[in-house]
Amino acid sequence: MPFIAIGQKQITLEDIYKSYTFRSNSVPGFVFMNDGRHYSVIRDAKIQKMDVTTGSLSETLFDGVKFAGKSGFSGDFDNYTFSEDETKILLESEEEPLFRHSTASKVHVFDIRSGNLTEVYGGKKVSNAQMSPDGEKVAFVYKNNLYISNLKSGNVTQVTTDGKENQVINGMCDWVYEEEFSFTRAFYWAPDSKKLAYIRFDESKVREFTMQMFRKEDYPENITFKYPRVGEKNSEVSAWVYDFSRGKSVKADIGDMTEMYIPRMKWTTDANKLCIFRMNRYQNELKLYLADMKSGKSSVMYEEKNKYYIDITDDLTFLKDGKSFVWSSEKDGYNHLYLISMDGKKEARITDGKWDVATFFGVDQKNNKVFYQAGEKSPVQKHVYSIDLNGQNKTDLTPTLSGTNNALFSKTFEYFSNTYSTINTAPVYSVMDRHGNKVRVIEDNVNYAKLQETFGAAPVEFFSFTTSENVKLNGWMLKPADFSSAKKYPVFMTQYSGPGSQSVTDSWKGSSYWWYQMLAKAGYIVVCVDGRGTGGRGEEFKKMTYLKLGHYEALDQIEAARYLASQPYVDKARIGIFGWSYGGFMAALCIFKGNDVFKSAIAVAPVTNWKWYDTVYTERYMRTTADNEKGYAENSPVYFADKLKGNLLLIHGMADDNVHFQHTAELVNALIKANKQFDTYFYPNRNHGIYGDNATLHLYTKMTNFLYEKL
Repeated sequence: MPFIAIGQKQITLEDIYKSYTFRSNSVPGFVFMNDGRHYSVIRDAKIQKMDVTTGSLSETLFDGVKFAGKSGFSGDFDNYTFSEDETKILLESEEEPLFRHSTASKVHVFDIRSGNLTEVYGGKKVSNAQMSPDGEKVAFVYKNNLYISNLKSGNVTQVTTDGKENQVINGMCDWVYEEEFSFTRAFYWAPDSKKLAYIRFDESKVREFTMQMFRKEDYPENITFKYPRVGEKNSEVSAWVYDFSRGKSVKADIGDMTEMYIPRMKWTTDANKLCIFRMNRYQNELKLYLADMKSGKSSVMYEEKNKYYIDITDDLTFLKDGKSFVWSSEKDGYNHLYLISMDGKKEARITDGKWDVATFFGVDQKNNKVFYQAGEKSPVQKHVYSIDLNGQNKTDLTPTLSGTNNALFSKTFEYFSNTYSTINTAPVYSVMDRHGNKVRVIEDNVNYAKLQETFGAAPVEFFSFTTSENVKLNGWMLKPADFSSAKKYPVFMTQYSGPGSQSVTDSWKGSSYWWYQMLAKAGYIVVCVDGRGTGGRGEEFKKMTYLKLGHYEALDQIEAARYLASQPYVDKARIGIFGWSYGGFMAALCIFKGNDVFKSAIAVAPVTNWKWYDTVYTERYMRTTADNEKGYAENSPVYFADKLKGNLLLIHGMADDNVHFQHTAELVNALIKANKQFDTYFYPNRNHGIYGDNATLHLYTKMTNFLYEKL
């Protein structure tokens, strides 16, 4: 049995994952309003307008309870958005998931001036509803077709008619775009509300994958969807624009789209000019096309190539002068912001240095200021900065807040809300002015420190070490509160390690913080190390794993374990490793390749062979098996099952549409063939996140007991 510290109240898994004793407060539905002096929040099914400077209630904009049962409205809602002039509110309710990120909801529009609530599409659940800039129309997707509802007349126009399940999708992403290009809505209103651009996905040639759901019926329910795997066919994509004056859609000419992606589209400030991203399948060549809807012609306004790959972001802002745009790129070794002319011929750096811009917040064009988040002081910290468009007068707006700062700016850029936390401090939400002066605190989680004291939380500490290959790696470590250097402790390593990710950050870790504290109170040292391939340290550090995912990452986790084993307070015979998804892939690979270092491993939802994962993600980093057979063979866990010596726990959701249960099933086959004993847990009807009906509590109970028994 593990050692249990005494003197403070004990932490239980029920506290963490059932009663949510440790949940910190947040600010649900926070949105800055147009005037920059007010913001809105959700409280008790109400949308309330608050004063930025005082925090006092200005007015209640919508009260859901008053409309319960009217126009098919339930009385509660999941999300809301304002029209651009803030006279209407679009409400999404009774939300149900489609895949991991996409949803379908009932949609209503509330007119603040008239007090009328209108149901958008007769009680049917639709996806990605969005009001036009003039607030007079709502576009949405229903059964793979794109529709537009006129809020004045109530008339609904069906823009496309060829949408069909598992064949054609209009205005909404297919599975792989949703998962790997990180967006679901694939339609875009023109600034004048007279045109609607959209992406059409023809997925008829994409191979299908089927999962089974067990719902107490005589036979399981088969869920079949299109999932393109490495080297297989992707959806054929095309860009279209629906013109209200013509009443029809026109296809944009951006050249041969064979083996191409359209990972983004965005209207310029000119309502007749649409920017379309066109990227090759290996994602190392990107062209931004400018489609002129008057002439019907398209031309390349900017292009970029990379010897590795190009990450797609939303860091594109067209300036009102129509002459230039702001863009982020890693082309000079670190992710930085650039000012580029519309013809792509003139280019100037806005930010510069051996550090990465982590988030681009926007451009205050009135004052020629750019706002962004960066890890300039340290990769483990993030601060909010402003800088002139010409690259001068850089200012740290959060200089005294050593930890992680994340901003949401008002449309006027007069104020921003700052979410600040450290690895030992729960989030504090504040309103600050454009110069970084604190106006007021919205939520400070003031009682959280008392909660940490009551339950005897120990401080998490940062450290670094240099590997045998002379690479400096960063990590954090949590020791038991009554730690003694004279004792020897088991070590539990947690990590994710995926390309560009960061787990070693001076930021709040949520519920995981308390699981780690629980393990520390039970006598474990908990450690996390970011190896090569992770983010915040420039392009070469991040992209050196190209074509060999898992190779350097596993080497670095094994080196971290050896470093820890050399410490006098570590029991080198009891070191374990845990991870989920990419981290699960790593946990399995590490206990195989590092079988002389790791005693135990827990791999949740692991990729076990990259050839079974999707095209966009895998080919970005690995190309195809035909092009990179060695990279796949040398770094996929399924090929190293015979090397298992320690204790392995494999866990997977059987309805995981992302990393399919097949990954674990095939690894189990390999382990059986190698006559290796192991533990496994599976969760029917659960997706990649494994939750619902006590699944999270059940999962962490199993993992905790496994650690107590095997480490």
